[in-house]
Amino acid sequence: MDNAYTMICTLTLATLLSGPAAVTAADRWQERMLFEPSVAQLELEQGRDRVMIYHGLTDGQVAQAMDRQFDRIEHMMFTGTVVTDAQGEAETDPGSGSVVVEDDGC
Repeated sequence: MDNAYTMICTLTLATLLSGPAAVTAADRWQERMLFEPSVAQLELEQGRDRVMIYHGLTDGQVAQAMDRQFDRIEHMMFTGTVVTDAQGEAETDPGSGSVVVEDDGC
């Protein structure tokens, strides 16, 4: 299990450093961990009381997780959540052109 925990921490860090704009392998990995957790992931969450930090997901993905993964919410933290429009596209700040992210209070 320690190797799985190390992998989770490493990939989470890589995702945090990649930013919300580009879809990367780490983004797809986060989606799999969120919506299709492995037995090892569930063991880390439930058996070892671990929290997974998801960074740069869209507000739609977060809402979907809240609906579909409700029993795991206490093991989730969302940061850098990308604000989307009605079509699910990332909103951009008109002044800077940067992707708009929710204020997560951190």
